[in-house]
Amino acid sequence: MVQSVKKVGENRYRETFGRYFEDFHVGDVYEHRPGKTITETENHMFTLMTMNTHPMHFDEEFAKKSEFGRTIVCSPLTVALMVGMSVTDCSQKAIANLGWDDIRMTHPLFAGDTLYAESEVLEKRESKSRPTQGIVTIRTIGKNQDGVQVCQFVRKMLIAKTGHAVEDLID
Repeated sequence: MVQSVKKVGENRYRETFGRYFEDFHVGDVYEHRPGKTITETENHMFTLMTMNTHPMHFDEEFAKKSEFGRTIVCSPLTVALMVGMSVTDCSQKAIANLGWDDIRMTHPLFAGDTLYAESEVLEKRESKSRPTQGIVTIRTIGKNQDGVQVCQFVRKMLIAKTGHAVEDLID
């Protein structure tokens, strides 16, 4: 997590987070911490809130008869947590997420598992139409507490250059 302090007045400072476009370097890997232990209640709430009616996420008796023998964490919850975990390292200064590609669920995640995530910078380039911004592409990988990869995806973000993030314009 990149954290800095901006002086906003006499004896007054404001913490800031995130990387500007110039701070990203192809090949760098950011380990996002802390991890997140997912509870059964969170999985149920997310599943029901998003109207996902698949019983593998909330019906223990149904899930006992599956190859996993128990309910599994709803995959969009896994993706959402990984995105959230990566914000302070990767997209705190983003203008917009431009898209997610190649989302892969590689191993089930269960209630009680702890999810960890890391992101590698794959590519960066100046925006052709926005001189104060650039496009950064990252691959984020999620692993459980045993180091088993459970998910990965590629994300493109439009990132502000130094001095041009929204927070830089706020007094």
